[in-house]
Amino acid sequence: MSATPQKNRAPRRVLAAAAGLATVGALVAAMPAGAHDRGHGHGHKPRTVDVQLLSFNDLHGNLEPPAGSAGNVSETQPDGTVKAIPAGGVEYLATSLRTARKGNPYSVTAAGGDMVGASPLLSGLFHDEPTIEALNGLDLDVTAVGNHEFDEGATELARLQNGGCHPVEGCYEKGKKFKGADFPYLAANVTKEKTGKPLLRPYTVWKKNGVKIGFIGVTLEGTPDIVTANGVKGLKFHDEVETINKYARELDRKGVKSIVALIHEGGAAASTSYNYDCDSPGAGDGISGPIVDIAKGITPKVDALVTGHTHQAYVCTVPDPSGKPRMVTSASSFGKLYTDTTLTYDRRTNDIVRTSVKSANHVVTRDQPKAPDMTRLIDRWNRLAAPIANKPQGWISADINGRGSTAPEKPLGNVIADAQLEGLAPADKGGAEVAFMNPGGIRADLVHKASGSEGDGVVTYGEAFTVQPFTNMMNVVDLTGAQLIAALQQQVSGANAASPKILQVSRGLTYTLDLTKSGADRVVADTIRLNGEAIDPARTYRVAMNEFLAGGGDGFPALGAGTNKLVGASDLDLFNAYLAAHSTATAPLAPPATDRITVIQ
Repeated sequence: MSATPQKNRAPRRVLAAAAGLATVGALVAAMPAGAHDRGHGHGHKPRTVDVQLLSFNDLHGNLEPPAGSAGNVSETQPDGTVKAIPAGGVEYLATSLRTARKGNPYSVTAAGGDMVGASPLLSGLFHDEPTIEALNGLDLDVTAVGNHEFDEGATELARLQNGGCHPVEGCYEKGKKFKGADFPYLAANVTKEKTGKPLLRPYTVWKKNGVKIGFIGVTLEGTPDIVTANGVKGLKFHDEVETINKYARELDRKGVKSIVALIHEGGAAASTSYNYDCDSPGAGDGISGPIVDIAKGITPKVDALVTGHTHQAYVCTVPDPSGKPRMVTSASSFGKLYTDTTLTYDRRTNDIVRTSVKSANHVVTRDQPKAPDMTRLIDRWNRLAAPIANKPQGWISADINGRGSTAPEKPLGNVIADAQLEGLAPADKGGAEVAFMNPGGIRADLVHKASGSEGDGVVTYGEAFTVQPFTNMMNVVDLTGAQLIAALQQQVSGANAASPKILQVSRGLTYTLDLTKSGADRVVADTIRLNGEAIDPARTYRVAMNEFLAGGGDGFPALGAGTNKLVGASDLDLFNAYLAAHSTATAPLAPPATDRITVIQ
């Protein structure tokens, strides 16, 4: 087990701050903070004290404000209209958190995982060292691990925690050694297969003036299904509820009665507006998804749940097993929101007065002053990244939406799939006839407006990397027509029945998606065509996809059954080659039509 590094810790902060939870809303406790024990004169501490819990989640290394629609949060106005507000960027997140902490002597900052991974080039190029450094500067106290913390495997995760330069690339700055996170990463439900021991610390206790709050951190049990096999090699992932309940009992036995669970799993509110009341008409009525059942199963010993993974914004109460309401929060993603929760701590019982817990999400607006230390950090790493990041790769005539598109078929998804097909269609490159791209692998939009000095419409290497940051190797495999049909049906059935994952498909593949039906029937089998011809279940097709999908990732076992595999170039290389081949300054690439998947609502 790795101990929390003690270095660089200012004495006033017991735990260094963890970046990964969006904490929303300054809370006013129901009990007056100054309520004295009855019958005592002056000189005694008040019976209760308000602890401010600030949280956020799913930062994904977005140090600079996310570009385009991916950088907006939705806010419902008093008249019912919805407004998009540009948000995020650590320069503003730092200011928001520091402003929120003012006047709160008891303040702890926690995160819900996916602080790193799938990061833009500024962080991803340096194996996310810049993000860990920024989180240290934000005074993060603790974070759970998310699935993306495992993208580069357990050894690299340990390096992010403990410090040391990258084993292959070494130190990025002359004479500077990477110090690691000065906050603990918690992974209570991740154990080593060989020893059965936890990979990292399962919990930590934040203390100040006799006030003690325990934090237990878990990632979703399904992490191995959404991370490459190499990333989770030698690790076992356990049930979230059982794990949290086990460690809550342990904390309770040690006299820690106030407990917060940091869970990298989430849900979705009925509205995408961050200020939606998901307790209307009743507690937790406006939220659905895996977190609801998890919340209902976690012991009443736990006083609040900070969640993540789904990139949604919500502040709800979901009843605990004893029927009492309990706060469940999530702060969108990319540092666009933070959650501010007030926990009223009773010094006599050492527990949280649950009836007085208040919480709200707040927008990290871009009209507040930037934190100068974060600006310096971004400038420093940008100088190191510039020679690679600023190289032009191609030109676009307008925004091509990927992450920011809510449609099943995304314009940028079509471009990526076409790039993969074109690069792997030649006989010596694999002879691909069709390509599939997983929607979760598209991490941003291609934005027409210049991000730096490159000029509008220019796609730089940094921007292309931000769209496809995993640099997955491409595979071309043999699949039968029957397996191909099964794969398309797995988009809306099996592991993906509750929340469909619609693959992005290359040109020539068409079919109808009937959302009025349920399960596998939503993909209308007899409408599936490749270049106008019905798919022959008995014929063999050459299919291109990234190594993650080819391993059956994202709930696609049919894609994992491919044979006769050829490994090609990386997805990013094919994407950049396609941009170079299909665009010039005078003839930029236009957003493609989205006419491959016919959707019936």
